[in-house]
Amino acid sequence: MPTIVAANESQVLLDGQPVEGVRAIEYRHQQARSNIYALGSAERIGIVAGPQVVEGTLRVASTNGTLNALAIDQSFQLTAQLKHGASTVTVTFDECFLAEKGFGLAVGEFGEATYRFTATRVREEVA
Repeated sequence: MPTIVAANESQVLLDGQPVEGVRAIEYRHQQARSNIYALGSAERIGIVAGPQVVEGTLRVASTNGTLNALAIDQSFQLTAQLKHGASTVTVTFDECFLAEKGFGLAVGEFGEATYRFTATRVREEVA
């Protein structure tokens, strides 16, 4: 059975402090893998895991002063507490660094800041 989470019950924390105005958080975790083959065989007999990459994007209504104040070489931790009723999924991004900041404003809309980050690791805990 899937774990369903709701945006209006969830929150994102930056170094333990709530980030106001979060509109969306997206991330991907990718790990390089190499196949291992036995001599004289075309069938794979194993896999070796290589480097991993964790990248994410945080979109915030208008801007966020704390995120804007981060230096390019300043490490931080992001925690997304995704909830719906009694279901909770906590996604923690360790040793994050800002990779890119952006801002967009469209007619009839409000401004939205985009913060792209990288992380050393991501941990997911379902409660």
